[in-house]
Amino acid sequence: MPTGAVILAFGAPLAVAAAWFAIRSRRTSLWVVNGILLPILGGLSLLTGVIEGSGVLEPVWAVFLGLTAGAGLYATTAAFMALAGRWPPLARHTSALYESRTDVSLPVAVLVSALLVAPGEELVWRGVVLEVVRDGLGSSPLLAGVVGWAVYVGANVVSGSMPIVLGAVVGGAVWTMLAVLSDGVLASIACHAVWTGLMVAFPPVPRPR
Repeated sequence: MPTGAVILAFGAPLAVAAAWFAIRSRRTSLWVVNGILLPILGGLSLLTGVIEGSGVLEPVWAVFLGLTAGAGLYATTAAFMALAGRWPPLARHTSALYESRTDVSLPVAVLVSALLVAPGEELVWRGVVLEVVRDGLGSSPLLAGVVGWAVYVGANVVSGSMPIVLGAVVGGAVWTMLAVLSDGVLASIACHAVWTGLMVAFPPVPRPR
């Protein structure tokens, strides 16, 4: 395993946690930090040389699988929010998250989220981190996926935001599963991009009771 990949696998979770701490402390904006940090981490991930594209799938099928899963994940999220989203604490956290977008326009937010943030996040988490964990454990891809998913959730817990943590738990599980089953990141990138784009463009934000 290249040294650069190992360093990035350990440094990226710390960087993400630090970014969430800065955002939570109102020292900077969610959109500014994620729009810069995650694409940079994704670019560094590509430079490590450990990223697998579509893996065992043909690229067209990896993209199709990801797009379908992303649409399904959004539908599931919208259904969940229609039921649980009216719980006052979750509703407040969700509204606060979307209100933080006031410093960028909606089209810019959708493009940044789908084309920069989501691919960058997948390249580093389901690409480098997952590969380093699998190489370090010398175990089954499934166990490596569970460990990588747990680290991903842990880094995002620092956000203190219910929708962010829920997205990390559920979305992270789906993206990790796609990466493990396909042995590549293309399907998870497509899924994450579609889900994030839809979540930004059509936010499922019910009003609290």
